[in-house]
Amino acid sequence: MQAMILAAGFGTRLLPYTELRPKPLFPLLNDPLLLLTIRHLKASGFERIIVNCHYLREQIIDAVRGIPGVTVQEEDTVLGTGGGLRMALSQLQDEPLLVTNGDIYHSVDYTELYREHLVNRSAVTMAMHDYPRFNKVSAVGGFVTGFGEMKKPGALLAFTGLHVLEPWVLETIPPGLECSIIDRYRDLLVEKGESISVHRVDDCSWTDMGTVEDYLALHGKLLKKEIPLWPEFSTTIKGSVVVNPASASCSVLFEDWCCVGKVKMPEQAILRRCVVWDGAGIEEGAEYSDSLLA
Repeated sequence: MQAMILAAGFGTRLLPYTELRPKPLFPLLNDPLLLLTIRHLKASGFERIIVNCHYLREQIIDAVRGIPGVTVQEEDTVLGTGGGLRMALSQLQDEPLLVTNGDIYHSVDYTELYREHLVNRSAVTMAMHDYPRFNKVSAVGGFVTGFGEMKKPGALLAFTGLHVLEPWVLETIPPGLECSIIDRYRDLLVEKGESISVHRVDDCSWTDMGTVEDYLALHGKLLKKEIPLWPEFSTTIKGSVVVNPASASCSVLFEDWCCVGKVKMPEQAILRRCVVWDGAGIEEGAEYSDSLLA
């Protein structure tokens, strides 16, 4: 089975932190999300994985270097989701492609989504849920009827960023064109009359790390065991505080939940609901709450 992780975006809503690293390399419990996603895909049976990159791409190239089965697609210009997938067409096998965004954490079963696509024989199968903040896709009877057009019939649902498509869907996208894959899917519906199936995942946990608040909230839910932990985390989670062993300190006070990378710890400080990246500075005697320290 083959998959592609979309990891080329700028992450502008996460500035200034995305000046330091691309969003797919933001750590979750001290593991870069991109590497967690690759491990999770591999554990689900996806042997061939393409990762596209553009913004700060050298970091992504370094991060995945040497991982068996992983191919990097460098994009010199911004191509968007549609253009990036089109560029990958020549590397695809003659079988469905599972696509996931590089900035989401979720409990959607990759294998179940892929198998449903094999059964329904649609051009595309999209994992969808009722998530009012992002409900923009209309659907009826298990099929998409429109994207963002409020006049279309059916319930409004949110696209999780997980979808499976037949490679031929990408053939009519002009090479090198910047576009969204949703534009192509809209064309499939309106111009071609192709079917796009809906795979409902209403009971899943799902987070788009679009803002600092989302990123911090995701850590809190993981550390308080409110959402499932992927088995691929390298750190054994015990309690609601994770501290890199190299940063151990018996005098710093942790409250509620915290995740601390490899940093030089002060003699005295208070941290509550904080994520601290490797190399961050923590001031002596300072008190931090609801913060990302980088």
